Amino acid sequence: MLDTTPLTAAVDRFADRLRAAPQSRLQRGAAAEALAAARELAVRAQRIERPGREPYLVPDAGMFVVGDQLTVAGRDLAAALVTAPSAELDEAVRFVEEAAARAFA
Repeated sequence: MLDTTPLTAAVDRFADRLRAAPQSRLQRGAAAEALAAARELAVRAQRIERPGREPYLVPDAGMFVVGDQLTVAGRDLAAALVTAPSAELDEAVRFVEEAAARAFA
């Protein structure tokens, strides 16, 4: 199991808010913002883990599972960043926090 990092903590906070959000909030853009964030995190992880290969796209599996998709993508990136410079981790944390702020603005 991956230890908690600043990235996994930020992802977990965002995902928990999504899971607790009413359907109306998800429909007003929170789910779309989270899906875009999950896709970006997944692409970043795949570029580290499989350089030179075309990244797979996280599918749109619906607004009620996007929190789980975000969690998986965020943890994948955290695992990929274990040996990366701390600046990359800091940037990923900022990205997640900004996406969460946009989703719940």
